[in-house]
Amino acid sequence: MSLAALTLSSPLTVSTTTKQKPRPPHNPKPKITCSSLTTQSQSAKQHLLNLISDQERGLKTQNDTNKRDSLIKAIDDMAVLGRNTVTTGDSLSATWRLLWTTEKEQLFIIEKAYLFGTQAGDVLQVIDVDNKTLNNVITFPPDGVFFVRSSIEIASSQRVNFKFTSAVLRGKNWEFPLPPFGQGWFETVYLDDEIRVVKDIRDDYLVVERAPYNWKE
Repeated sequence: MSLAALTLSSPLTVSTTTKQKPRPPHNPKPKITCSSLTTQSQSAKQHLLNLISDQERGLKTQNDTNKRDSLIKAIDDMAVLGRNTVTTGDSLSATWRLLWTTEKEQLFIIEKAYLFGTQAGDVLQVIDVDNKTLNNVITFPPDGVFFVRSSIEIASSQRVNFKFTSAVLRGKNWEFPLPPFGQGWFETVYLDDEIRVVKDIRDDYLVVERAPYNWKE
C-alpha cells in the first residue's frame, strides 16, 4: 500500500501590472498513516477471529452459507490489507495451528475421528522455507498422528507451490506409509506475528495461528 504526499512544485509568481486573484484554500484529503493502518488491520483481524471463534475449525460453517460468505468477505478484507506485502520469507517458517478452514478432507477427518475410537487434536502446517518442506499434520492424542510430507518452492511474494511426496499414519508402536497424491499452490494473503490467512488452488481458505510449540516427526 503506497502513501502519497502532495507538494507544490512550482513557485507562485505575481505580475507587476495585474493583481492575481487569491487561490481558494487547499483542503487535502486526510493522509493514511501507519498508525491508522495498524488500527484498521487490528480491527479487521479481530472481526475475522470473532467470526471463526464458534465455528469448530470450520465444521459448523459447512452447512451455513451465510456464515461462509461472511467469513470469505472478512478474509478478502484481510487480503486487501496484506496486498503488496511479502509473505513467503523467513516469517512463513513455523508450526501453524488450524483455527478455521473450508478444506473438506481435513474437516472430514476431524469430524469422523470418533469412528476410529479417537478424536482429532491439533491440526498443523509445519513449514520450513529454507529446507523447502511442508508437513500437513493431524494429531490424535495421545500417540496418533497422520501427516503428509511435501516439497515447496517459492513462486512469488505470496504464492508457494507444493508437491506431496509421502504420507504416514502413525500410532504408538506402528506406522503405515501411504503414497503421495497431488500438487498445487497456496497464497498467504495476510501474515503477522500471530496469524496467517491463506487461499489455495481449489478456492479453499485457511486461517491458522502460530502454535506455542514446534512439531517434529
